[in-house]
Amino acid sequence: MSFRWFLVVALCGLIDGMSSTADAEPPPMDWGDFSCFGTTVVKTQHVDRLASERPLLDMQQLLDTDTLGIKVLSKWHVVEGDVPTRQKLLTIRVGELVPGKEYRVPVRMIVPLDRKAKGFHLTGGHQLARIRRDARPRGVERELLRGGVGLVHTIVQVLAQSGQAELGRAADERFIKTLDPRHSIQYWGWPATLIRAVTAAHAEKQHFQVGKIALSGASKNGASPSAAILHDKRMTALHSSVAPIWDSPLRLCDRRAWDQLRAENLRYVQELKKDDPTINTRRLLNHRFLGGTFGPVYNAQALAAGHDWNDLQRLARRMADHVFVARHLPALKARKVDLYFHPGTHDFVAFDMAWGGRHHPRVPVYLRVNSGHGKRADHPAHERDEQNKAAFLLRHFFDGVDPLLEPPSVKTRVEKRRLLVSVSFKPGSRAETGRICWMYDRAPDGSAAYIREPFPRDQWKEMTFDRETNTWTATIDLKTDASRVDFFSNHRKTISYRSVNYASYISSPYTRVSLPNR
Repeated sequence: MSFRWFLVVALCGLIDGMSSTADAEPPPMDWGDFSCFGTTVVKTQHVDRLASERPLLDMQQLLDTDTLGIKVLSKWHVVEGDVPTRQKLLTIRVGELVPGKEYRVPVRMIVPLDRKAKGFHLTGGHQLARIRRDARPRGVERELLRGGVGLVHTIVQVLAQSGQAELGRAADERFIKTLDPRHSIQYWGWPATLIRAVTAAHAEKQHFQVGKIALSGASKNGASPSAAILHDKRMTALHSSVAPIWDSPLRLCDRRAWDQLRAENLRYVQELKKDDPTINTRRLLNHRFLGGTFGPVYNAQALAAGHDWNDLQRLARRMADHVFVARHLPALKARKVDLYFHPGTHDFVAFDMAWGGRHHPRVPVYLRVNSGHGKRADHPAHERDEQNKAAFLLRHFFDGVDPLLEPPSVKTRVEKRRLLVSVSFKPGSRAETGRICWMYDRAPDGSAAYIREPFPRDQWKEMTFDRETNTWTATIDLKTDASRVDFFSNHRKTISYRSVNYASYISSPYTRVSLPNR
């Protein structure tokens, strides 16, 4: 194997080639497709940076079936049900989180009874006790099986939940000591788990044929697929909830951003203590996730271990190209990867909606008002019929299903004491509804107040549709003492499959508007 070919495999093949028309097959990938190998047409600066480093996820190793170390727990067998299936349970070797310590995970494979599965839906949000039992697919997974798509289940959880607590502690200690992401379960272990699960499924050639591979999940099971899909070009779709998307300053350990965050949190807890002097503010000032690069915050532990802020920044900058989907949108589009995100408006992992809406307005997101980890999203504007994941998966795997809405564009204008909002969709991408929510003087991204203070229940309205311009509009009467206003709008499109309707929603980019002094 030539060095260049090895390098491309290790670098994920983030660009398969440029397609001249929507229907044409992309031309074969050449070395010139990467600017690190000479192209001046397509800019792939993030891929180029990966080329200069030792690969975090070594795809040559992760694609190697000979190192899976398969242990069969349950051979292929028939499982009766509404949709009869064949299933197999095994464990595989992912690799070594620490030298000499093998990291293994279970994998359950599920295929239609009467044929090979063409492609599959891969998920990691399973528990050890449940994955040991035969699966009884429901909802959209049942429809996928009916249509010939398989399912692959594995475990992307803290290692204590898969009986490997000692390994988890050893890996955490080594990561904090070295800041080497190869010892991090979130940077290496969980994404590698998903990639190895694909490798194991593809090794079952009598039960799987090569096809599309969609990943979905929430929290660590939304973040891990986001990293894996950047490196594994076999993966074709991602539906991610309450997980990081982009590289905002807090995530990159920008010292100024962190100082501002600390000052904002101190101000906020002092306000809370005025109303309740007994309130425990320790967690608000030292939240386990708020500000974290790609999950839990490890800054304090790393600093206590002798590292400094420069070390933290170097690690964050290095990891940014490995884990943040928003940095790779052109390459993913070239691969025809489908994306959809449910970050939540008040989530402590996806805590940077204002920054993301400003810098990445073309990322497809749905914002359920007042939603996030542990949030009930209790608001009259909550879309209770939303079925985005089902609609997304059906559209991805099956021909003849209408596309979901693309992210719209937003324009605003302040006229005296009113904010005029226009949300426009491209021709041919028509929404059925429009609903806007807003909030005055929201606290900065990543702050304690950001996740604690909800959108008020009376600050929303239905929007007006202009059919000629394909635009939804709303007018917001502004508070006289407000310095800024945040808003987003949600829009429905009904997706049909096998005579069943699924309500899909897209949000306008989260927008923050500074208001003139009054």
